[in-house]
Amino acid sequence: MNKKYAIGIDYGTESGRAVLVDLSDGTEVADHVTPYPHNVIDERLPDSGVKLGHDWALQHPADYIEVLTRSVPEVIRASGVDPADVIGIGIDFTACTMLPVDQTGEPLCFDPELKHRPHSWVKLWKHHAAQEEANLINEIAKARGEAFLPRYGGRISSEWMIAKIWQILNEDADMYARADRFLEAADWVVSRMTGNIVRNSCTAGYKAIWHKQDGYPGKEFFKALDPRLENLTETKLRGEVVPLGTKAGGLTAEMAQRMGLKPGIAVAVGNVDAHAAVPGVGVVTPGKLVMAMGTSICHMLLGTEEKRVEGMCGVVEDGIIPGYMGYEAGQSAVGDIFAWYVDEAVPAYVKEAAEREGVSVHVWLERQAAAYKPGESGLLALDWWNGNRSVLVDTDLTGLLVGCTLLTKPEEIYRTLLEATAYGTRKIVEAFHENGVEVYELYACGGLPQKNRLLMQIYADVTNREIKIAASKQTPALGAAMFGAVAAGAAQGGYDSIVEAARKMARVREETYKPIPENVAVYEKLYQEYSKLHDYFGRGGNDVMKRLKSIKEEASGH
Repeated sequence: MNKKYAIGIDYGTESGRAVLVDLSDGTEVADHVTPYPHNVIDERLPDSGVKLGHDWALQHPADYIEVLTRSVPEVIRASGVDPADVIGIGIDFTACTMLPVDQTGEPLCFDPELKHRPHSWVKLWKHHAAQEEANLINEIAKARGEAFLPRYGGRISSEWMIAKIWQILNEDADMYARADRFLEAADWVVSRMTGNIVRNSCTAGYKAIWHKQDGYPGKEFFKALDPRLENLTETKLRGEVVPLGTKAGGLTAEMAQRMGLKPGIAVAVGNVDAHAAVPGVGVVTPGKLVMAMGTSICHMLLGTEEKRVEGMCGVVEDGIIPGYMGYEAGQSAVGDIFAWYVDEAVPAYVKEAAEREGVSVHVWLERQAAAYKPGESGLLALDWWNGNRSVLVDTDLTGLLVGCTLLTKPEEIYRTLLEATAYGTRKIVEAFHENGVEVYELYACGGLPQKNRLLMQIYADVTNREIKIAASKQTPALGAAMFGAVAAGAAQGGYDSIVEAARKMARVREETYKPIPENVAVYEKLYQEYSKLHDYFGRGGNDVMKRLKSIKEEASGH
């Protein structure tokens, strides 16, 4: 019998990547990247040149289709696989990345009469211009004692669906009226492939305040926000919400032709990029924390019941793996902090030494930093260079470095920044643990674990837990392909559940990172000091960071 394959498509911030995966063992046969022709639109609209406001971030929906029509035929060509042997497609996406569409599902920005109006376009996940709306959502939900608020660690983000919709209503009521629905970009792309509009439980739950038992918040809540929003959920957010792995439909004849595939093959409902990585590393049961590590970290964990955990970004039934509660938490800067240090604060002699040795500054610093024992530098840092996501949920917090002397070396500071992010992860692990959601081992995927060995050893030592590393460099795309195989089902050569798919297709590296007992002992002491600083500066003991921020704003005339 011929081998069967699925395609996973990972939609990132600047490009989309298609990966062709062998269903028998998860081998990635071919992959191809399509950079988005319009990239991130954050200054002016294409064609019309209309200027955008502060904190805006848009995208062009046609770029997403280009990924399907360029990268998919390319992986088929490069692999030599017969398109008849590809049985399923799954996609994952940045979220909340959303857009308004008309009655036929066409994006409003495709209308020549509307394309000069910023609110007709896709709002990317990192569009932060709805912060005022988010603040009001939180204020009103808190005052009303809304049951949904604790599920999101007490705060709804400006990046999410409701704040973005409300911004459209406030700034362009006509565009709000013209929108037949607001869709996650993941659901829109799936609708283009299948002709069916369905909403996936992952984005609906984490980004649009939907709950499997309770549905969306009630009409009274939306009316309290703005009387014009009273019927939002049954009108512009209408549509069935279905669990991950559900078949959204078959590939239409038109899209099959453009993608070089057979019509009718199964297309899975959309998913969120980090969440798709969980089955990609083989995690389908509770107790295993998956860290998608890059510029920031997304922490994901499965549980059997709904618990309240401080600072979590959401707990959603069927949100990650059907049949379990999916918990999400995160750190808003990790790789970004190391990059800041290398780009903005490293002395010239370090750059010259790295150049002489023919290595990057990161590699040079890591090598030097690895020669130090834990605690040897006498330094400690708070990892809040981009605020704090979990557990404090406070974007106004800033970074702190303590213990510098005239003898402090750049590699000591670098190591201290690595350690600080590990302490931040331990805070999250402990918040879960203390609230009855167990964490026994850690899994890591993304760019950082593949590159930085010292970082992973520090995380193992600080958390006192073994860490397993994804074998795949494209873990979200692999997870998306698995869901494509589940949408196809065993009868077509796929799988009937994500658990079976993960058992056959997920891969972690042989080598793991195990805690070193003498390091664990020193980091225990340092972590206690980190915790004192964390609570002093983060829980109101001393609001100096916020006062400095307001002095800065006054001085710069904002």
